[in-house]
Amino acid sequence: MTLRTLIFALALVPLAAHADDLRHDALAASLAPIDAASALKAVKGNDVTPAKIELGQKLFFDPRLSKSQLISCASCHNLSLGGADTGSTSVGHGWQKGPRRAPTVLNAVFNSAQFWDGRAEDLKAQAKGPIQAAVEMSNTPAAVEATLRSMPGYVKDFDAAFPHEAQPVTFDNMAKAIEAFEATLVTPGARFDKFLAGDDAALNDSEKKGLRLFLDKGCASCHSGPNIGGAAYFSFGVAKAPSEELRPIADKGRSAVTKSASDDFVFRAAPLRNVALRAPYFHTGKVWSLDEAVNLMAVHQLGTTLSPEETREIVAFLGSLNGEAPKVAYPTLPPRASETPRPQY
Repeated sequence: MTLRTLIFALALVPLAAHADDLRHDALAASLAPIDAASALKAVKGNDVTPAKIELGQKLFFDPRLSKSQLISCASCHNLSLGGADTGSTSVGHGWQKGPRRAPTVLNAVFNSAQFWDGRAEDLKAQAKGPIQAAVEMSNTPAAVEATLRSMPGYVKDFDAAFPHEAQPVTFDNMAKAIEAFEATLVTPGARFDKFLAGDDAALNDSEKKGLRLFLDKGCASCHSGPNIGGAAYFSFGVAKAPSEELRPIADKGRSAVTKSASDDFVFRAAPLRNVALRAPYFHTGKVWSLDEAVNLMAVHQLGTTLSPEETREIVAFLGSLNGEAPKVAYPTLPPRASETPRPQY
């Protein structure tokens, strides 16, 4: 070994040790990688089978689940746009606008509960909500079942997905199939996950500095777990109340679910996987810049002000959470039958 090679090798030792310490601290803060196998294991009370996934994929893209037969799950959860849509709030039945930003469906299986206020315990419970919500798909379970049973293609698909049931085509089974499909909508392979697995070069220096700030400033105290958030509830405005534009007085958050005043303005911590791909931010969808969102969280949640350089580095780290998008082919849906119920606008 030449003297030059020895000096270079010795110079790398502190960098490797620094990366090991950073990795250790990230894991100790309960930041975790994701993979497809763990996603399927996260589904409870619903055996995930290929037939169920295939049926759920069709249902996810089928606008005939809505009263107008114009709106599908994919309308508000666009898989090409980070699993959400491009508006502050989504447009639903009769051009009504919903009260909150559509959460991403990507990696949602890792959340402790669904919706900003956690009112749905899992994805199958979540799947039923928008279909029945007047401002979203505005339909009823009975109408959905009548629509699906009117199409022989769907009857066959439900028979295959639920082979031991006397009446497979039910609203509950529709939700189970959608849950099975949504459990496959995960984004593994993020550079951050590769770093956690031991690849020091997966993050550049700016991203590593951002991860250190993310840990040291306290961001990871709310945004942890495999989805880097989505696991617990926190008041929006721990250190300082946000403006009414960001936190409308009329939307009390989780207290509408728990009926406890102590949960006023409490929301589930937003998952940060792929966050750089899905502006706007917050439950109101009022912030279009990730830099601004990071700064606002520092002020209102942590009671601190970030320097421009700190903001850039945290945003750089958040970019390393972008994973591999699920490869989903647009399905061919069962054709309408002559007795299929007509749409209602």
